[in-house]
Amino acid sequence: MVDTDRITGAAKEIGGKVQGAVGDQTGSRRDSVEGRAREAAGQAENLYGQAKDTVRDAAEHVADTARDIGGRIRETVGGLVGSDDVEDRARRAQGAAEDHFDRARRSVRRAADDASDYAEDAYERGARALRHGQGGVSGQVAEYPLASLLIAGAVGFGLGLLVSGTRD
Repeated sequence: MVDTDRITGAAKEIGGKVQGAVGDQTGSRRDSVEGRAREAAGQAENLYGQAKDTVRDAAEHVADTARDIGGRIRETVGGLVGSDDVEDRARRAQGAAEDHFDRARRSVRRAADDASDYAEDAYERGARALRHGQGGVSGQVAEYPLASLLIAGAVGFGLGLLVSGTRD
């Protein structure tokens, strides 16, 4: 089963690529920067989902292995019922298997936590880059409002030509 973070991350990544490419083509620094930030955030979310899938699969594998070991121990003990020494050995073996299972579960959880921390860090960095880029664009617009208005008008005119040119 694919994690939903992978799907939404991939969608954000594609949307960011498109927005960045449109920004590059139209000369809109704001769209270009926003697109790159959305792309990075989408990649981070996709990686986070992949990490969750990997950890979930590993945990299921560990649980299946532990169940298999437990079943084998029960079968062996069931075949040798009556011997106190054998039953004691079987209990110790089952306890050892449960200890290994617990250690494996803790390791998988640690790996999941680490993957989650890395993904959250990447997402935060992307968000900071986006805020920084937006701040730069906002500063330019505030400093040069007339030029910004003319550029926005030119971009709108260009997009209008592109849209009307594709209908012919």
